[in-house]
Amino acid sequence: MSDRLAVLPQYLMPKLALTRLAGRLAGAELGGFTTWTIKRFIDRYGVNMAEAAESDPAAYATFNEFFTRALKPGARPLADAPLICPVDGAISQFGPIRADQLFQAKGHQYSTAALLGGDQHLAAQFRDGHFATIYLSPRDYHRIHMPCGGRLVRMVHVPGDLFSVNPVTARGVPGLFARNERVVCLFEGEHGPWALVLVGATIVGSMATVWHGVVNPPRPGRPRTWHYENEHFSYERGAEMGRFLLGSTVVMLFPKDLPMRFNAHWQPGGAVRLGEPMATLG
Repeated sequence: MSDRLAVLPQYLMPKLALTRLAGRLAGAELGGFTTWTIKRFIDRYGVNMAEAAESDPAAYATFNEFFTRALKPGARPLADAPLICPVDGAISQFGPIRADQLFQAKGHQYSTAALLGGDQHLAAQFRDGHFATIYLSPRDYHRIHMPCGGRLVRMVHVPGDLFSVNPVTARGVPGLFARNERVVCLFEGEHGPWALVLVGATIVGSMATVWHGVVNPPRPGRPRTWHYENEHFSYERGAEMGRFLLGSTVVMLFPKDLPMRFNAHWQPGGAVRLGEPMATLG
């Protein structure tokens, strides 16, 4: 079966209704049923609870508490590198931005402007720059950390679809990451501007940041922008910046003048972990 045929049912599914229902259930305190669900999930996806700060499934009052569980101190040491991987997951794609085009999968590209909510001026900062896309599977740790230090400048919630973001869907849905709902976080770092984009998906109940809390819902159907130029939200490399309440994908954008060389061991489909070297500079 082709990838396009495989994703055809997603066009017909009531994705928003399913997402709202999943979000309500994941946030509900359902006692023994919640514990049973968590245990089934752990068994189904092979979640490693030995590295969780709280390893007892019964200690989590809601499924969301389990899904966004913290890790034990020292479980993800930070590499001595200027740019580190911000999440646990699998590499979708990475490399140069060709003019304003990012590679999604064979036969599919999308523009930086589309990803960033149609802001051409903002997208111009990343023309001929660098990008990396990482997919978080259900078994992964779902907190998102800073790949490098930066001062928060702006956040934009962009409404959109809620397709799944697994590799099959990435190959079958054109412009997937620029058509799904997303939260765009823009930073100014030591080496210039950079962006970290949290991409939503089917049954992703919400996305949250440490400076704002839960961003969605609400879903008003129009872009929402928060400006932080006059605030003092600065975060160090490796600091937590957000989380997915049910999993998804992150896309990172870096400017042209940043002399990035990605980790020689990285390859599409390869597993990565928070804190490992992502790239060197120079």
